[in-house]
Amino acid sequence: MPIQKLCTVAEAVRLNEFACSLTLEAEGMEPQGPDQFVHVKCGHSRLLRRPISICDWGKNRLRIVFEVRGEGTEWLARRKAGDTLDVLGPLGCGFQVEREARCLLVGGGIGVPPMLGCAKWTAGQSTAVLGFRSADRAMLTEEFQKCCKDVLLCSDDGSLGQKGFVDAQVRAVLEKDKNFTAVLACGPKPMLKNVAAVAAEYGVPCQVSMEERMACGVGACLGCAIQMADGTMKHVCKDGPVFDAEEVEWNV
Repeated sequence: MPIQKLCTVAEAVRLNEFACSLTLEAEGMEPQGPDQFVHVKCGHSRLLRRPISICDWGKNRLRIVFEVRGEGTEWLARRKAGDTLDVLGPLGCGFQVEREARCLLVGGGIGVPPMLGCAKWTAGQSTAVLGFRSADRAMLTEEFQKCCKDVLLCSDDGSLGQKGFVDAQVRAVLEKDKNFTAVLACGPKPMLKNVAAVAAEYGVPCQVSMEERMACGVGACLGCAIQMADGTMKHVCKDGPVFDAEEVEWNV
């Protein structure tokens, strides 16, 4: 059940020039599983909250990782330990996966942080494929290495790991071994579409975490609706953000 409360920032860390990590004291807001999200108010003058995936959590604490994309996240990036944030959460439906499952975790850009929660949830049994625009945007890679069996890196420009997109790495992994419980992916829609297609080709179930702009975060405003393959509409904030890849209409 989501709650709204003022959460104290316990730790604030700059991960690179673009990304920040905030650990919040958030008693009673721990998620039931990986990739639920919180809705954070970013200053008194900004009406709409910002939805941010829960990267990691522990007893009475949540960790969020985000990139600065506009005024709201720029304000959020200036918060320091001891500051308070108005937070609503946990929200949405996350990945449906058993503890200690053997998954192929795929993250692209700001879709990487929620996959760390999946890595810890699956207790070191999973393989991670992480993609970034360039080496200077990489984040959390050492943490993934501590809680995954294997970590494969790639970048658009070749400055980190293999040059190219994550779906090529996913194909290379599944060509050698398709005995994964599931492919779990988070990132921009074109990436998710390609990863879902590769997973389907190799017969591995795939769940995707969709990125959409949100206003209310609870399904009331209808602003984050996406089309399903059966012609119905669902809302990323309430029905997702995670969907079975076969549910999604990718060609719209």
